Amino acid sequence: MIAVMRPFGEIVVTPYEVRHTDSELGELAKLLRSLVGETRIVMESTGNYHTPIARALYDAGFHVSVVNAMLIHDYKNNSLRKVKTDKKDAIKIANYGLDQWLELPRYAPEEDTRLMLKNCYRQYQQYSKVQTMLKNNLISLLDTAFPNANRLFSSPPRADGSEKWVDFIATFWHCECVSSLSEKAFVTKYQKWCKKHGYNFSQDKAVDIYTEACGHFSVMPKTDTAKLLVEQAVSQFQATSYALAALKKEMQELASSLPEYPVVMKMFGVGPTLGPQLMAEIGDIRRFHSKKALVAFAGLDSPPNDSGQVTNNHKRMTKRGSPALRRTLFLVMGVILQNSPVDEPVYQFMDKKRAEGKPYRVYMMASANKFLRIYYASVKAHLDVLEKA
Repeated sequence: MIAVMRPFGEIVVTPYEVRHTDSELGELAKLLRSLVGETRIVMESTGNYHTPIARALYDAGFHVSVVNAMLIHDYKNNSLRKVKTDKKDAIKIANYGLDQWLELPRYAPEEDTRLMLKNCYRQYQQYSKVQTMLKNNLISLLDTAFPNANRLFSSPPRADGSEKWVDFIATFWHCECVSSLSEKAFVTKYQKWCKKHGYNFSQDKAVDIYTEACGHFSVMPKTDTAKLLVEQAVSQFQATSYALAALKKEMQELASSLPEYPVVMKMFGVGPTLGPQLMAEIGDIRRFHSKKALVAFAGLDSPPNDSGQVTNNHKRMTKRGSPALRRTLFLVMGVILQNSPVDEPVYQFMDKKRAEGKPYRVYMMASANKFLRIYYASVKAHLDVLEKA
């Protein structure tokens, strides 16, 4: 929905609908070029919906500004009547643009590499949720067919996403698949299975598995239906794990091509998984004018809340920034807390706040704030050196 206005409420073009097609966006650009005077385009940030319009008009040479939807929502809500239509919203956004004319930030499309890295991470997040759900479902199913089967092995996942206990269950899907054999026969069969799947064979481990299987009573009978249920659960879980491994590899390749990659990867708590995630959510550090802007983008800022002679000493985070970035930062802080590097400034700050009696989430997010400031300073200095070279 498009509305064109001039100062003092003059409506140049009454609100009308423009579809996201090349022809209609081209006609819109032609119309805007025909107007007398400087033209600036303001739109709400609405997920991915605004992106085609912003990109098309940016490529056409216009000054495009994409504004946080909360700023538009809070602008001039001084009417007792609550009117909500697309046409009214278009006029409201136009009035906002006129009032904030000199302060409208200029839109710039993301680089292709950063855009793809961010999209990969968002898909990675979605698949992670699905994987957790499928893993819990598989374990719940095994509790009735092969109890504690998920605890038989402690091997970490492979680079392709496969896990030893899942591969084992794909073959030995019921405890009777093991207990119905003699110990010697199972050890021989297990050795062949290890060789087929590329796992190390251990005689003692085979005996432990056999003993574990013989010591359990399964609720679910060993039938073709039970086999189908377990096999399908394993298949779905494996497919998600393989997808996550592929996305993780792609994110690593994309992140390694960005200029700040070596600096970010040297920071304590950032590894091959969290590093690309952090770079994906923060994006180009040069789009933030200061450290405070980056902290505000993450929603970790605590603005003053004072009135008169009353000073509020307990200030809360705004949480008006990126929740995905806050989640990644929380994971990084967890790594730092777990390893406790005494010579790292972020851990020193964290330990200080913890010694002051601050609650867990308070000192974790306060440390994330400090980490972001260090991130901004380190990456900005590195990029400045590259630009001067």
